Amino acid sequence: MNRLIWLVVIVCLVSSCADIEVRYRYPGPVYTPSPGIMHREGGIASFYADKYQNRLTANGERFDQRAMTAAHKSLPFDSVVRVINVNNGRSVVVRINDRGPFIRGRIIDLSYAAFSRIENPREGLADVVIEVLD
Repeated sequence: MNRLIWLVVIVCLVSSCADIEVRYRYPGPVYTPSPGIMHREGGIASFYADKYQNRLTANGERFDQRAMTAAHKSLPFDSVVRVINVNNGRSVVVRINDRGPFIRGRIIDLSYAAFSRIENPREGLADVVIEVLD
């Protein structure tokens, strides 16, 4: 019995020293936040619907469709990202404060204000490249 107690104590101590890796699932694949490395990614951007205004984002902030913010599946919160519309060259710089989008092919969800800077919101989607700045 004594050995079992010591074994549990040792396992707890060792596991508390390990790096903590946060994973989450929103139906489908498991997403693991990226380490804070610079990277570039291409895909489709969309924007949040009005119904999300003032709801809590994944980092605990209230969503504001007038702010320059975005959701990404795995970039660390507070990452600063440049989003470039590949069809017209317009770009916007946003801060990651939420998780998503969880629709196949989409890589980033922008606030309405941010999306409006790179594409007409009536289009709904935009082909983009994102670059992590910070």
